[in-house]
Amino acid sequence: MTNAMRDAHIEKLHFNQVINQIRDLPALPAIVQDLMKNIGPDETDINVITRKVSMDQGLSAKTLQFANSSFYGLQSKVTTIQQAITLIGINAVRHVVTASALTGYFPPNNWAGFDFFALWRHSVATAVCSRVLARHLHVNQDYAFTAGLLHDIGRLVLVTYFRNEYEAVIAYRAEHDCHWLVAEQEVLGVDHVMAGEALAAHWNFSDTIRHAIAGHHNPEQQKVRSLASIVHIADAIAHALDLSHLENDLVPPVSHVAWVGLDLSEEVYLQVFHETELLFDEVSRVLLTEK
Repeated sequence: MTNAMRDAHIEKLHFNQVINQIRDLPALPAIVQDLMKNIGPDETDINVITRKVSMDQGLSAKTLQFANSSFYGLQSKVTTIQQAITLIGINAVRHVVTASALTGYFPPNNWAGFDFFALWRHSVATAVCSRVLARHLHVNQDYAFTAGLLHDIGRLVLVTYFRNEYEAVIAYRAEHDCHWLVAEQEVLGVDHVMAGEALAAHWNFSDTIRHAIAGHHNPEQQKVRSLASIVHIADAIAHALDLSHLENDLVPPVSHVAWVGLDLSEEVYLQVFHETELLFDEVSRVLLTEK
């Protein structure tokens, strides 16, 4: 039986099926809700976050490891959670807390044809690149990192809860040598952007993050230098650098509007490529390990 014939036996999903599955997901831990609902540092009580992180041994260890990594380049060693949050900020702690929570909900659990760990590596690579781009653009680097980390969360929903259907997506992509978004639309009728935006809404992520997830493949609908545009370009760069180590990876189409809108020189892009590669291994080592 050819892949095309197998595809024919898969009925397209109704979006309501995805919505119902998302509604059945457990609520995020309180600390994640606190950090993701309010994106601005002034809207979150630093003492409350410090206390909650300190009560979780795993989060404490990761937060200190992240604060002491070359990603922040602090001059002295950070030894307490209070010190870490004061020096690197609440938004930086959000990265650690969010990654820890979501790898718990969608743990790497590879099955034939799909590599969960490669997807997580790509998400971290996109987050790192988004942050580097944001620094060159003089916009909030932590918002960019969070949006990059979460941009493909819809794929985790689809591959985790609609495994049989997604196997057909994988087969279709292999046969037609197309991008994931195209294969999802052709086989399922629901793509990871739709699922990701729905999950972001269900979990009460800030509008800033939700819009970035919704627009990361189609940033033209948003303003120039939007967070969606930054994540869109970072996503393409992460694919081009092959940091996920995924066989037969494809670079998604790059929006001319987004590329021109960022208005960065070739020299700056070369710096972005270099910085992303330089920082990626250490960041992924912190965010994607259990301890």
